[in-house]
Amino acid sequence: MKQFLQNLLSGETTVVELQTPLAQPGMALVQTAASLVSAGTERMLVDFASKSLLGKARSRPDLARQVFDKARREGVLTTVEAAFNRLEEPMPLGYSSAGTIAGIGEGIQGFKVGQRVACGGGGYAVHAEYALVPQNLLAALPDNVDFESAAFTTLGAIALHGFRLAEASVGEQVTVIGLGLLGLLTVSIANAAGCKVLGIDLDPNRVQLAKEMGAEVAVTRDESEAAAQSISRGRGSDVILICADTRSSDPVELAGTIARDKAKVVATGAVGLEIPRKVYYEKELSFINSRSYGPGRYDPSYEEDGQDYPIGYVRWTEGRNLESFIDLLSSERIDVHPIITHRFPIEQAPKAYDLIAGDSDQPFLGILLTYGSKEPVESEVSLPTDDQLTIGQIQSEQQTEIGSVKIKLGLLGAGNFASAIMLPALSKVNGIELTGVASASGLSAQNAANRFNFRYATSDENNILEDPAINTIAILTRHHLHARQAIAALNAGKHVFCEKPLAITSQELEEVFGVLDKISGHSQILMVGFNRRFAPFSQRLKAFLGDRQEPLMANYRVNAGYLPASHWLHDLSQGGGRIIGEGCHFIDFLTFLVGDPPKSVAAFALPDEGHYQEDNVHLSFTFPDGSIGTVDYLANGDKAFPKERLEVFTAGQVAVLDDFRTLELVQNGKRQYHRARLRQDKGHRTEWQTFANAVIHGGQPPIPYDQLYGVSMAAICAVESLRTGDSVSIPSRIES
Repeated sequence: MKQFLQNLLSGETTVVELQTPLAQPGMALVQTAASLVSAGTERMLVDFASKSLLGKARSRPDLARQVFDKARREGVLTTVEAAFNRLEEPMPLGYSSAGTIAGIGEGIQGFKVGQRVACGGGGYAVHAEYALVPQNLLAALPDNVDFESAAFTTLGAIALHGFRLAEASVGEQVTVIGLGLLGLLTVSIANAAGCKVLGIDLDPNRVQLAKEMGAEVAVTRDESEAAAQSISRGRGSDVILICADTRSSDPVELAGTIARDKAKVVATGAVGLEIPRKVYYEKELSFINSRSYGPGRYDPSYEEDGQDYPIGYVRWTEGRNLESFIDLLSSERIDVHPIITHRFPIEQAPKAYDLIAGDSDQPFLGILLTYGSKEPVESEVSLPTDDQLTIGQIQSEQQTEIGSVKIKLGLLGAGNFASAIMLPALSKVNGIELTGVASASGLSAQNAANRFNFRYATSDENNILEDPAINTIAILTRHHLHARQAIAALNAGKHVFCEKPLAITSQELEEVFGVLDKISGHSQILMVGFNRRFAPFSQRLKAFLGDRQEPLMANYRVNAGYLPASHWLHDLSQGGGRIIGEGCHFIDFLTFLVGDPPKSVAAFALPDEGHYQEDNVHLSFTFPDGSIGTVDYLANGDKAFPKERLEVFTAGQVAVLDDFRTLELVQNGKRQYHRARLRQDKGHRTEWQTFANAVIHGGQPPIPYDQLYGVSMAAICAVESLRTGDSVSIPSRIES
């Protein structure tokens, strides 16, 4: 399929060929008929991408400051590589489209294959021949609403939400400042609601168009104050809706001037927000900055998980605003055809962006991308397969036997961690042939394939698991998929590298090791991505402790940083929470130093107070040899402060590892001081080289299985201790 993408580093916009994705749980696969180019939102992305690196930094000083802080903490080279990797990720464009449902994912209700729908949401209703869209961002289309009109639905919902925030009623005088797409749709909505509408813009052509869209009066900026007085009988506007797109605060100032006493001003456009105190104070005006297209926006539980808000408490969610705008189209109270100025087939999408970037002198408003003549889908479509996938699947090679000279790797998951951390490390490891990569949408997989020279990309994990040319699977997906995918890969006869955590429940963990027990002689190797134990400073620290004769005391402090409650890692069913999802890293490091997994854990936490999510915790572990290790995992610090610090005391020895930048070793009154000046090395490359050597030469697992099991179980038991308030014994597992 074809999809339109933006490269934030180079500024280039391109149409690329991707494999059509498969319908995912909670999502419908929609065959796109038309999508709308938002001249405001999408032009901002084009402008940002076209700037030099210095220009990008100047336009986003907040991001530049984050980069500076990261460089100070982690080193210049680490930061530069991370920044470039992030900018090289292709950005899908578009957020308003319409088409026909071609596939239904598990859990979707109220929709069926062949149904015509409008689609909303950045990252979902993208400019692509097929799109995966969650249930709450779909709205059914009646037969009399064509796809081109329906492609305006998301923008119409934004206008509707702003209008609802203003609480305008029949007969009130509503002024709309800014008559671009959003403003003209707002004019039509206010007119349909029985309001007297005044439209204001700098462009005389848009002023004229506003009259056609329902404005009783429409004028240019110079005539606006007099027109507002005239249409309101000298009282001032009851409601002012600012739909302009400008850094200037002039629209806000004008709104205050033409408003009546105690009027409402709502900004739905991206405008300067310097509010003049005198007029807003004297008239006691209310100012509201409208947030997108209704309640539910930016809430993953609503948008991604399909959890609707009860209508008795939230009448107009973003989904119901989508439906409401479609009703206005269906009843012909709004007609968007007059504001459609350009149509481009998806193959010519870059021309649309040249237009909104100002590379031509053509005036424009509604720009549509079209996707050819498509017959209505009546049953599950047979999805096309791209050439790269075919090449990968027709390999005649048999599965590489254990002890072969190469790892032939299949990768599941190609998100930011994979592209920014893991794949750059993998590319420097000998003996690995990158064969296939899969991601749910196919986009990140294709990007990874292009950048790191995989033979093919796919949107179906089964193509990787069942490929006989692949002998090793790397799992870099979200946490809830790890155990299932590890089991599937082991059952398929593959070696497995699974990024932490291996499992998020004890049941999943037992199932993984149950499969391992059935593998004769452990002919396949399971590895978990506990990279820190492989870092150069970690190895030096372990050697310094040597054959110690006493238990050790170790404290690991982690300045993990705050994550909002909506972050997927906090979702216990998907991320497992931060202790299981990330805290396992630090439990493993303690286990590495001691040489055995812990036998008990006691956990304590600061109150969440509605702000945190069990992520300000103190974990205390005891070990079989009498050692004690603690992990202080904290979300309440400042990210400008270094993330990790470990202190170890034992037998007259002291070691301090500070954020993998410095290592201090003290013994017999002497100090050794080691510093990594330009970059952190947390062991990602070495862990893969160690794993590769074990696979290629048939060696032992790089991390003993009793430690893999014990560390995973320790993280699960830590959560249990936290919630019960009791110390919990950590079960060990004897291999069968």
